[in-house]
Amino acid sequence: MTTESSPGAGRSRDRPALRRLVAGDLDEFAAAAWGREARLSRAADLAKHTDPEHADHPPAFGDLFDLGAVDELLSRRGLRTPFLRIAKQGTVVDSRHFTGEGGVGAEVADQVQDDRVAALFAEGHTVVLQGVHRTWAPVADLVTALAAELGHPAQTNAYVTPASSQGFSAHYDVHDVFVLQVAGTKRWHVHAPVHADPLRSQPWNDHAEAVAARAAEEPLIDEVLEPGDALYLPRGYLHSATAQGEVSAHLTIGVHVLTRWAVVDALVNALTADPELRGSLPLGIDASDPAALAPHVEAVAARVAEALAAPDPGRADRVARRLRRRAWTGNRPEAIAPLVQAAAATSADATTVVRLRRGLHHRLRPSTGAGTTDEAVVLELADRTLTLPAGTRDACARLLDGRPATAGDLPGLAPEDGAVVVRRLLKEGVLVPE
Repeated sequence: MTTESSPGAGRSRDRPALRRLVAGDLDEFAAAAWGREARLSRAADLAKHTDPEHADHPPAFGDLFDLGAVDELLSRRGLRTPFLRIAKQGTVVDSRHFTGEGGVGAEVADQVQDDRVAALFAEGHTVVLQGVHRTWAPVADLVTALAAELGHPAQTNAYVTPASSQGFSAHYDVHDVFVLQVAGTKRWHVHAPVHADPLRSQPWNDHAEAVAARAAEEPLIDEVLEPGDALYLPRGYLHSATAQGEVSAHLTIGVHVLTRWAVVDALVNALTADPELRGSLPLGIDASDPAALAPHVEAVAARVAEALAAPDPGRADRVARRLRRRAWTGNRPEAIAPLVQAAAATSADATTVVRLRRGLHHRLRPSTGAGTTDEAVVLELADRTLTLPAGTRDACARLLDGRPATAGDLPGLAPEDGAVVVRRLLKEGVLVPE
């Protein structure tokens, strides 16, 4: 039976979300640029791939986000912190200066106050809408698809900067980013890393002096981004941006990459089954004294090396399970309408057409139970595990392959039994009505 652990499994060359962000050959980007070098994609070049008929007049990213969306979110959506951050020249404003009571019937004290935001913006402050992939549907759809294609979790912020202003000084991020210019223009300076491939525990201010010195050097990229342009920056690349003569808005898609260090971490954590490594250090030891600690460090290092060197057929599975939890919980799958979904889960019959919920991470496998000849089918999800009868194996594989399916036409099941399975998976949010 085929198993899938990613909603993009089997579709390595079908990357429509990435295609919107990167011009040129995507396989070449994956091999040469991903995690290695900055890439600028101009709107006209992106349009050649996505909309060749209009390549001479390439569309911006207005279908995803625009200044009207900014005003909508700030004024009518009841945003609360931390969905908004405001900064000027690298200094973040205390949220008390732009939030307040939600009014009668809203028992919250930190709702965004649109008039205060307007005043700060007029004074030259940059508005940062955080987590736009959770508050604006077109962005959410793109990020859900992109995370599935990349195999790494992703999130999105929107940066809105007054004319001729800079929100943040030169710095680096501990995640990869795609910058999408949606309105106005912004001049970007990009410099080579001072600390390559930083982990999340290694922020730029740990290297503040080196960052400042590198930022004073000739940049690798000194370009003005216009609406529809996109810029890819691997983690560690220094960058700063200044709006030109008008209000500028861009989306930053942050890709929280899984790293080789994450594999190391998972390998070491898998050693908790070893009783020798769980043992206590001696009573009275001074753990701050290197001399006292040295023999224990060497003993543990030797034991870890011995354990990792020994053949272990189950090691990859344990590491995969730990990494899976990190990857699968990083993004929410496609949004569903609860009332529509509940109605479908109740009324589905043999004629109901359904499909897999986009962006839903899953793995379908046989039960590892007591070794009966009629094993159950196990569907692993990010937050729970479902068990279904063995006879549904082929039907489940068909329902989870990404194509629309009719409940009464599932392999190996009578129409009424197919409807039962579909109702179960609709109720669990695995499937959605097509």
